[in-house]
Amino acid sequence: MNKKEARLRRARKTRARIAEQKVARLTVFRSNCHIYAQIISECGSRVLAAASTAEAAVKGVAPNGGNVSAATAVGKLIAERAAAAGVLSVAFDRAGYMYHGRVKALAEAARESGLKF
Repeated sequence: MNKKEARLRRARKTRARIAEQKVARLTVFRSNCHIYAQIISECGSRVLAAASTAEAAVKGVAPNGGNVSAATAVGKLIAERAAAAGVLSVAFDRAGYMYHGRVKALAEAARESGLKF
C-alpha cells in the first residue's frame, strides 16, 4: 500500500462516520501548489459552497497557494460562502491528511469566521 492508498483508506473510514451523522461536511484537498475546500450536502450529492487558492479572489491575498497563509484565506472564504448558503454547522473531513500545517490553518480560520464543527 502506498501513501495515497493509505490516505484514501483513512478518508473512507472518516466519510462513513460522517455519513451516519447526517450533517454537511467540509472536505479538504491539498496539492503541492493549492488547497481546495468544499461544503458537501448531507446526502453527498451537492456541493453547497467551494473555495480554493486557484481563485482570483484568493490569489490577490496570497499569491503562493501552497502555504499556511493561503490556507487561512481559503478557510475564511469558505466560512463566508457557507453562511451565505445557510450552512452554519458542518463535520470536518480532512480526507486522510494529518491535522497540521495547511489543513489545520484552514480549519482554524473557518472556525474563527463562524463555522461550527
